[in-house]
Amino acid sequence: MFIKKKDNKDIIDRDSKFGLFNQQDYDSLDRKDFSIESQFGYSIKGSVFEPHATNKYMIICHGVTVNRLNSVKYMNLFLQKGWNVLIYDHRRHGESGGKTTSYGHYEKFDLQSVVDWLKKEVGDTIVLGVHGESMGAVTTLLYAGMVEDGADFYIADCPFSELEAQLLYRLKVEFNIPSVLVMPIAKPFVQLRDRYSIKGVSPLQAVPNVKSPILFIHSQDDDYIPSDMSKLLYEKKKGAKKLFIAEKGSHAMSYAENREEYSKVIDEFFEEIGVTEENRG
Repeated sequence: MFIKKKDNKDIIDRDSKFGLFNQQDYDSLDRKDFSIESQFGYSIKGSVFEPHATNKYMIICHGVTVNRLNSVKYMNLFLQKGWNVLIYDHRRHGESGGKTTSYGHYEKFDLQSVVDWLKKEVGDTIVLGVHGESMGAVTTLLYAGMVEDGADFYIADCPFSELEAQLLYRLKVEFNIPSVLVMPIAKPFVQLRDRYSIKGVSPLQAVPNVKSPILFIHSQDDDYIPSDMSKLLYEKKKGAKKLFIAEKGSHAMSYAENREEYSKVIDEFFEEIGVTEENRG
């Protein structure tokens, strides 16, 4: 709930090293900063970038410990493809409020508020996509499974399938602690302290309810969230879907390490679901 966060310098230095962030380029972009009220009484802060005369918008959801600066690399990718983009800070990250991190539970309601705000601002006839990385991907899938009229498609990069399964995996890998010693304490603690169920944070339960197309992305050698979790989610998704397992990269590094392939699979996905250059709007 109180996981240590990276500061802006750490995020910028890492992405700059990979050629994915340029401060001068970022500062030169016209942007509209916004602050909206979450359903839980704190502010959600973000920015909208609208260089294109189009009705196509992408919302980018960052992962845990980082903030919307981490979303800039994905924003640039979609800006290059002719989309306008919204990036924002999850609760307890960046400039947004909120006291705890809930790995998608409360974050999905904040995403709902962001989507609703954007549609009110620019019109509900927009073509809307949501891209999420790690916890942001989980948030994306939980939101998608919760609403009927959300986004037109979703891109989920390295999500876990279930929070409980992910916690059990990390306990084994990092601490070699038997789950029987931890989970009986952790579950009621989270329920009491933050008022949600660990078992309920489950993209695996949400995905079968998602009618819009989903592109799942994961690095084969992800050392934090196993790629098998995305494969399982892909299997559970009904209807339009696509799966890309990147050959290189650790956790949340599929784009950094497989830039051309990552961009190409998005183009293929857009073609398959009918979001193409011809109907850019």
